Amino acid sequence: MGDAAPDIWLPRTVRELAARLDTYIAENAKTARAFLKLIGTLRPLQEITIHTLDSHVDAQQMRAWLTPLQEGGEIGLVSEAGCPAVADPGAKVVAIAHTMGLQVHPWVGPSSILLGLMASGLDGQRFAFHGYAPVEPAARARQLKSWEVVSQQQTQTQILIETPYRNAAMFDTLRQTLKGNTRLCVARSLTTADEWIQTHTVAEWKSRPAPDLNKMPTLFLYLAGV
Repeated sequence: MGDAAPDIWLPRTVRELAARLDTYIAENAKTARAFLKLIGTLRPLQEITIHTLDSHVDAQQMRAWLTPLQEGGEIGLVSEAGCPAVADPGAKVVAIAHTMGLQVHPWVGPSSILLGLMASGLDGQRFAFHGYAPVEPAARARQLKSWEVVSQQQTQTQILIETPYRNAAMFDTLRQTLKGNTRLCVARSLTTADEWIQTHTVAEWKSRPAPDLNKMPTLFLYLAGV
C-alpha cells in the first residue's frame, strides 16, 4: 500500500483506540511515531513509550514488555507495513501474550495481501503469501515456476511482493516464466490515488505494454490454469 489519509483505510474506532494508548510495540519507533502523528494522539508523542521489535529482541525481552499487563493496562502492537502479526514479526509477541494468559484483541486494519486478493478475481479459498522471491534472476525464475506447479496442483493463488525498485524486473520474470494460461494480477499502490489493479493471463500480459510500477508498492498474485 502507499500513503493515503488514515480515514480511508483505518476505521474511526481503531483510530480512537490508537490515539489513547500510551505504550506500543513496533518494528521501527520512527515510523510508528509518524503513524501516531498522522492519526493524532491524546498525549504528546514524547510521552508515548515505543518498544522496538527488531531482530535483536528475544522472548525474554518481549515478556518483560508484556509483564505490566498482568496487573492491568493496555499495549498496542503496530506493524511497520500492513496488518499486525500477518506476515509480520509481531506474531511472536502475540504468541508470548497467550502463554502469559493475557487477552489479545485484534482490530480491523488494512492488509495489502487480502485487499489484493479481494480485487484479483483469483481463488480466495486457497492461497499462500510467500513474501519475497529470490533476487538472483535464475533462482527467482525457478522459484516462481515451482510456486506455479503448486498452484496448478492445489488450485492455490500465489501471492508475493518485491522491493519497489525491482518491480519491473519481477513483472518481466513473471511474464517470461509462467505459462500462458496462468492468470496474473498486478495490484499497485492500494488505497491511494495511484491504485491500479488488473488481472490477465500471462499470454495477454505479453501483448500489453508493461505497467508503470517503478518505486510503487506492488503486490503480485497468480493462479495457474488447469
